[in-house]
Amino acid sequence: MTLGLAERQGDLLDEVNRFCEQALPENSVYAVLHRERDRLFPDEMFADLFSSRGRRSVPPSVVATVMVLQRLEGLSDREAVDRYCFDNRWRYAAGVGGYDGDGWGSFAHTVLVDMRARLAASSRPRRIFEVTLQAAKAAGLVGAKRVLDSTPLYDAVATMDTLTLIRSAIRGLLRVADVQLEAELRAVLVSGDDYASNSKPQIDWDDRSAREQLIDSRARDARACLALLDDRELTEPVQQAAELLASVIGQDLEQTEGGVFRIARRVAKDRIISTVDPEARHGHKTSARGFDGYKGHVAVDPDSEIVTDTVVSAGNVGDAAVAEDLIDDLLDKHHTSSPADTGTEQPDEPDDEPDDEPDDEAVGEGDRAVGAEDPAVYGDAAYGSGAFLDLLAGANIASGCKTQPPTAAGGLFTKDRFVIDLGADTVTCPGQLTVPIRRGREGDGIAYFGEGCAHCPLRAQCTTAAGGRTVSVGRHEQRLADARAEQQQPEWVADYRATRPKVERKLGHLMRRKHGGRRARVRGKDKVDADFNLLAAAVNLARLTTLGLRSTGTGWATATA
Repeated sequence: MTLGLAERQGDLLDEVNRFCEQALPENSVYAVLHRERDRLFPDEMFADLFSSRGRRSVPPSVVATVMVLQRLEGLSDREAVDRYCFDNRWRYAAGVGGYDGDGWGSFAHTVLVDMRARLAASSRPRRIFEVTLQAAKAAGLVGAKRVLDSTPLYDAVATMDTLTLIRSAIRGLLRVADVQLEAELRAVLVSGDDYASNSKPQIDWDDRSAREQLIDSRARDARACLALLDDRELTEPVQQAAELLASVIGQDLEQTEGGVFRIARRVAKDRIISTVDPEARHGHKTSARGFDGYKGHVAVDPDSEIVTDTVVSAGNVGDAAVAEDLIDDLLDKHHTSSPADTGTEQPDEPDDEPDDEPDDEAVGEGDRAVGAEDPAVYGDAAYGSGAFLDLLAGANIASGCKTQPPTAAGGLFTKDRFVIDLGADTVTCPGQLTVPIRRGREGDGIAYFGEGCAHCPLRAQCTTAAGGRTVSVGRHEQRLADARAEQQQPEWVADYRATRPKVERKLGHLMRRKHGGRRARVRGKDKVDADFNLLAAAVNLARLTTLGLRSTGTGWATATA
């Protein structure tokens, strides 16, 4: 398929164009797309996606315009194509005018599917987002400050129970096997289940022994299939299906002393929740609020509210684990003197998001602790890990990330009641007992008070452990202590409260449409990531139109820049 080119010389007598020019505000997203479409999404920008032979495609500038409007309005592919066909505003934005001109009157919804696939396979899959960000930078709207946050993205599949997971994984293995291998696999199945349907077997579900026998028989089928494939050279689809089956039975089942397989009374740390979307996970935004699917992470310029980067992770990934990816543009501009590994969970890393975090409060402007041009990163306590703070300090980037204070269950003495002397590598308790810190290979350590707690008069206020109190001292202990001290300063508090909540409003803009907003439209982390990034591009464009985006002879400008 060859590159299709849109007509760039509009028809001044076209009735759709004349009506929209009179009816639409100058700064509406439709008017801006009509006026600036060729600068934002020129057909030539997508030339690498097409070959030099074949029929001409729908002009990519038209398709890109439809994709952006689709994400803004939360529409399915079919709904978006219908809107393009019958809504004069969409046709005006796409530059095709009325129905008696030379523009594309309509096209199939599969054109949008094809464009997304071409972008995903290209060397620049995020080019639509990059265009909006480059326009914002050229207009002087992107500074050196970033605010980070994440939001749940519910998956597009049903969460499966253990029995459904096992049967679905076996059915998937049988489906990708060739005729001979499928016959061998079916020969080792002993449960009597033909796995032809995704419906659960008919049993008396009130009978506990029947339920247990059902789980045991399907688990034995799964293990028999894996035993048959052991040490064989497999095709990639069969290998992937076998690995999924092994993961499913390994995460949810345990074997009794009698050799019977049963559902384990625990939840695996990285539990697969669906064989249809094996990358989706159980997630928790707070300790009381769970979800299934993914997390959408964003970095926002707090002054212009332009999204500068997006990342999608599994729902169980901590916010700090992807923070470095969100600020790579800032890190590239500053030399990192002491690189830190933020991809490994540290003992001193706080909870994902504490329940008492006052993020949503809108607070008035206060005295700034950071200069207007100084690089700075803001985030809630999920980003206040020692590793991430060390990364920011090494890159000379000011931290506006909240660090969670030490906590202890049951009102016992918290960690800050102990005197930690990093120079001497010792810890002194409130009872004035000093013990050494025993360091591990990675630099993290633990102070054991042990027998010293046995006759301490403060024991009831300090610990309930039979072996006495222990205090963990991480490799980033000094960095965390310095951050907690800095956060007590009124200037830091005022700066945080004036800047941090702005990302919440931007997340509200991203999530305001249920379809394709909070609820993912596609399956798989890569596709969800691409869709979330396209949503950010659409929201950026809407923000730029509000600010009065207009092209100039030398670049871009806005009415407020």
